[in-house]
Amino acid sequence: MKDVELLAPVGSFEALKAAVQNGANAVYLGGKDFSARASANNFDRNELREAVKYAHIRDVQVFVTANTLIKQTEVEDFVEYAKFLYDIDVDAIILQDIGMAKLLKKLLPDFELHASTQMVAHSLEDVKYLQSVGFDRVVLAREVNVEEIKYICDNSDVDIEVFVHGALCVCYSGQCLMSSMIGNRSGNRGRCAQPCRQKYELIDIN
Repeated sequence: MKDVELLAPVGSFEALKAAVQNGANAVYLGGKDFSARASANNFDRNELREAVKYAHIRDVQVFVTANTLIKQTEVEDFVEYAKFLYDIDVDAIILQDIGMAKLLKKLLPDFELHASTQMVAHSLEDVKYLQSVGFDRVVLAREVNVEEIKYICDNSDVDIEVFVHGALCVCYSGQCLMSSMIGNRSGNRGRCAQPCRQKYELIDIN
């Protein structure tokens, strides 16, 4: 059997401590920049440094989400942020933007890249493509079933990560445009208003 890693999301330092002290092998968290959970508390740069130190001394890895789509005007800031994460010994950066992944692979070739679930990888072909452009791990779309996960794992040699608990979008992870259309808040920019969680009434069922 392949090694199984227990990975926990942590939105605050208190959550980080709870995850580490209760057996997580790794944690993932967002900074104040480029995270797909912009409404969470997230970690400023000093807190990121301290989070890495706290986790590493206890043999726990830290992955940082920078998994929004990056605008052309943000590329320079994004690269600076990625270099900061690399310099403080973050174990991997979680990305959605393929262009930024290719850029980081050139600039920081030994920085581990994880493909975010926001990339909606739901087939073996998706996984092999992402591996070919430099990703070390692929977080599968949350809609992929157990049989599909097994098929992908049996036929690829890249690390595969799956969600076993948490929110499930009614559309392929993060690709719903409803929040953007009715609220001007994009899930791919970290600001989904979660309209799928609201109550609705059918007014015409014919």
